[in-house]
Amino acid sequence: MKEIEILGANRFSTFTKTREGSRAVIVRDGMILLSHETISGWYLVPGGGLEAGETPADCCVREVKEETGVIVRPLHQFLTLYEYYEEYRYISYYFVCEDIGHGQMHLTEAEARRGLEPQWIPLQEAVDIFSRHQSYATESEEKRGSYLREYTALQEYLRIG
Repeated sequence: MKEIEILGANRFSTFTKTREGSRAVIVRDGMILLSHETISGWYLVPGGGLEAGETPADCCVREVKEETGVIVRPLHQFLTLYEYYEEYRYISYYFVCEDIGHGQMHLTEAEARRGLEPQWIPLQEAVDIFSRHQSYATESEEKRGSYLREYTALQEYLRIG
């Protein structure tokens, strides 16, 4: 499993807060499942923050079901990404997962306000979307960083094939 660091342009010299989360790469017939925020147009690999006492794999399963309604089985973790922005260190655990069923979505109020919807798109289209991360540098460091994270993860996923 690979570990990669991403240093944000707005990072502080030291971090004082850490946030951990898990994300699921789910590919079926050349299509990848993404979470699409229909209000902003943002795409993200499904996932979110670890809860107290939760393993990264358990977090991955829970977050994917909540955001997309898809029930997954993590096959293996292929990447840990460390990102540094302002006073935060974000740790993202990426898993290759298989789609094993469907359940009920449970969006947070914030996710519902953003119009979060699951969307299957061609894997190469997702790579192309995330490859434009630098074009968001003047608009939003959050979007630039999120897209760089997802692009980095998908490049690693494709590398290990």
